[in-house]
Order: sequence, then structure tokens, then C-alpha cells
Amino acid sequence: MAEREQLDIQTVRGEMTNLAVFSDSSFDLIVHPVSNTFVADILLVWKEAYRVLSPKGTLISGFDNPLVHIFDYEEYEKGILKVSYSIPYSDIKSLPKDQLKRQLEAKEPLEFGHTLEDQIKGQIDAGFIITGFYEDNSGAKELLDRYINTFMATKAEKVHLNK
Repeated sequence: MAEREQLDIQTVRGEMTNLAVFSDSSFDLIVHPVSNTFVADILLVWKEAYRVLSPKGTLISGFDNPLVHIFDYEEYEKGILKVSYSIPYSDIKSLPKDQLKRQLEAKEPLEFGHTLEDQIKGQIDAGFIITGFYEDNSGAKELLDRYINTFMATKAEKVHLNK
């Protein structure tokens, strides 16, 4: 039986908008799942991801379709698509005060809905080249999935262009 190489994995708790704990070009690959919904300023995430990726490094990023955030969540849970909000969306700015208070007291995470421009062009503006795009149509699990794919992902590469 071949011996397995033992890997040490270190976890670091922090903010995805501030990766100062990591030096420039620290990673070859970043897998960024659907977590943008929990950060107010996604442009900072793209800048930090670009900084910590090595040259020719790859960013795989998943995010939800901004349309998810335009509907009243309580009505959505009842199967009703009631447009109540605009994009960009912020629980802090958009929710009625009593609903926000209940959410904070229940220690539920705050959510933010970003424009596609901030999601995709934001990566390009940070220096990435988008080399792949995917929309999830694996099944209508959510009410909105009957009408439009609600999740998407990009593959972006850190490429230094001669200017």
C-alpha cells in the first residue's frame, strides 16, 4: 500500500474584503462559492482576490442572479413573486426596520444583491480575464428557477497584459 502524503490545512478567519493576512501572489486557485451575497462591497473582494492570486492564477466564483433580491422574501416563501426591492440590494437599507431587527436578533446573516456589472465587470476591472461562464439550470428547486437560472459562476484568470 502506498503511503499517503499528509497535508496540514490551516484555517484563517477573516473578511473577504481584506485579505491583508496573505501576501501578494499567495494562491494559485481561489474557489469563491456563493458568498458575495454576504458582503456589501463586492469590488473589494475582486481586488483582494486578484492581489493574492499568483500570476496565471484562477478564480472560480459563484454568485446568485441579482433578480433573487428584488422579491419580498416573506411572500417568496409563500410562493408569491412580489417585486419589492431594487438592485443593488441591501438588507440594511431595504428591509423594514422591524423585519431587520428580527433578523439581527435571530443572528441571521445580512444579505446584499449586487449588479451583474459589479459581479462580472468588477472582476474585469480588478484585472481578471473572464475565461468561462456557467448558469445553473440543474433543476427548478427554487420558485424563481422556473423562469430563470438563479445561480451562475465565472472562471477568471489573472493575466498580466503588456500595456
